[in-house]
Amino acid sequence: MDMSVINSLVPARFLILAAHLVIVINIFWSRGNNVQSCLPLDFTEEQYKNEDNRLIIALSVTLCLFAIELFGFFSGVSMFNSNQGVLSMVCHCSASVSLSFFVIQQWECWVYWIIFAFCSVIPALCELVLIIAVFGLKKKPM
Repeated sequence: MDMSVINSLVPARFLILAAHLVIVINIFWSRGNNVQSCLPLDFTEEQYKNEDNRLIIALSVTLCLFAIELFGFFSGVSMFNSNQGVLSMVCHCSASVSLSFFVIQQWECWVYWIIFAFCSVIPALCELVLIIAVFGLKKKPM
């Protein structure tokens, strides 16, 4: 791949990661409407708390996966890896668009888990494999 293409992937990937992160934080702060859309019209306070806790867990795990990806990106492990860059961009761009609809159209909470699985778990696992390959293969001198 041409070096100029790889160099243009780096800022694009960063911006798409940032967009996804901003949307996740936005959902975290204003999750009330999304929690209510997961419940029947006549829900109890306990049902609300249970759905709210589930969404908090999903969003928290998403933020942890962001930490893995951002560590790999900023440490240079995958910054110039074009395969990881394209995978990350496709997944996070899809997540950004999907989560925008999730917020605007107030989709049910189970949809978040599908978006999470395809758009957060897959790139984070690939990033983790790269991190382990780079940092795990270095042997300590005797």
